[in-house]
Amino acid sequence: MKGRVFVRSGAPFEGYTDGRHKQIIDGYMSTGDMGHFDSDGLLFIDGRDDDMIVSGGENVYPLEVENLLAELPGVDEVAVIGVDDPEFGKRLRAVIVAAVGAELDAQTVKDHVKANLARYKVPRDVVFIDELPRNATGKVLRRKLEELNFA
Repeated sequence: MKGRVFVRSGAPFEGYTDGRHKQIIDGYMSTGDMGHFDSDGLLFIDGRDDDMIVSGGENVYPLEVENLLAELPGVDEVAVIGVDDPEFGKRLRAVIVAAVGAELDAQTVKDHVKANLARYKVPRDVVFIDELPRNATGKVLRRKLEELNFA
């Protein structure tokens, strides 16, 4: 079962400091996450509902691909983003910081995703950089990655 994640607790949350409110259904508040249950009933978070991209008519959560690639030997850091594509609307781009001495190439990365996830989740672009751009708290600046020209 896949879908949006909603939670409920004994301590209600009135709203965000910017005045926005999350959707509430039957006392359950949306977390803004998308997830699925496995066969044992465990919840897995697939990504943020606002991070989903539509590529060629398929819904893709970059976090799912990112988590898979983070386990690939030779990958030190990874960010997966959606970038504009004239044919598919959006496409996935994997931006990777390879471990020192790692022999890793784009085809190896694509083959790993293809072997473990649906074909439409395979990044069309794989680029290697020295370090991911981060803010002062260490969060990856995805917008900066989208702005970089890797052509």
